[in-house]
Amino acid sequence: MIILLVGMMFSQGCKDDSVVIDPGGIDEKGLYFPPTGSDTWETTSPESLNWDTSKIKELYQFLDDGSTRAFLVLKDGKIVLEHYAGKDILQLADFNKKSLWYWASAGKTLTSFLVGQAQEDGHLSIDDKTSKYLGNWTTLTLEQQDKITVKHQLSMTSGLDDAGNSDCTDKTCLSYKADAGSRWAYHNAPYTLLDSVIQQATKGDFDTYFNSRLRDPIGMDGNWSYIDYNHVYFSTPRAMARFGLLVLNNGKWNDKSILADTKYIDDMVNTSQNINKSYGYLWWLNGKESHMLPGLQLEIKKPISENAPADMISGLGKNGQFLNIVPSQNIIVIRMGDNPDNSLVPTKFLNEMWGKINDVIQ
Repeated sequence: MIILLVGMMFSQGCKDDSVVIDPGGIDEKGLYFPPTGSDTWETTSPESLNWDTSKIKELYQFLDDGSTRAFLVLKDGKIVLEHYAGKDILQLADFNKKSLWYWASAGKTLTSFLVGQAQEDGHLSIDDKTSKYLGNWTTLTLEQQDKITVKHQLSMTSGLDDAGNSDCTDKTCLSYKADAGSRWAYHNAPYTLLDSVIQQATKGDFDTYFNSRLRDPIGMDGNWSYIDYNHVYFSTPRAMARFGLLVLNNGKWNDKSILADTKYIDDMVNTSQNINKSYGYLWWLNGKESHMLPGLQLEIKKPISENAPADMISGLGKNGQFLNIVPSQNIIVIRMGDNPDNSLVPTKFLNEMWGKINDVIQ
């Protein structure tokens, strides 16, 4: 808990004062972008969208009962619903739009985007061997190790054994299970080591590169902090919404390209391998005929959420940290909070949440 609180406090480091403030506005697609140097964020009333406002109270009660701290729904970039409950992470004040929370594994989506930027900047290729940047980083034979690429790390197909402490990034923890590309397993360690890949490839500090290339240009707040082996992002809920808006707009913030490589973005949010069809490059994909979950070598013959739109892409994190993007409707849904149902991956809560959302928006 002490480490978690320290991480939270470090996350209060905000944007570099030297960053040019973007006034925001409406782009050619009709998407609204809030200014980068201000708390200003335009809203749209649910009544103007013909949403069923009589169902909002029931939705909020469901969220509160599920230990939710923050919930936002954006339509065309504007905030339609914004609800806060419970206490902040220090349990000192009521949670609000300026409160900080952890993304957990929803933060994997940030790393995925940053890898695309590093590739666009010419620092790396996702087809590169991971050993090009990390050297002899596993207990595998050199032949086995050299089969692992950055793309395998992005797609959770490194072939490394995820049994035991799957967070451990020490070389002694990284052992052979299968050839790279032949097995999908949700394994935190190879993902976490992408930060080291980026750092070695850019020959600089990971946080500095992240802040300059992604966080600051779109006006996010927050910072990364290590909790044991895991590198966890802390921010306000609106920072997560900003990132969702960037991805919804295919890597452009208003009229500025943050990641111009649209092929990478397309690959990032589509099936990355033929084993778990519901997984891209560290993004979860709804609407597929089957999915696999962390800790299980079991193919579940249905989409992640039957209530959610089929084209929804998501960052999903421990205890129900949700970044949901629905391109067909220009909708973004953010949920942050404590574990709603004591499950390892609260997909049941996610599905029920979308059932309540549908009652409002349909």
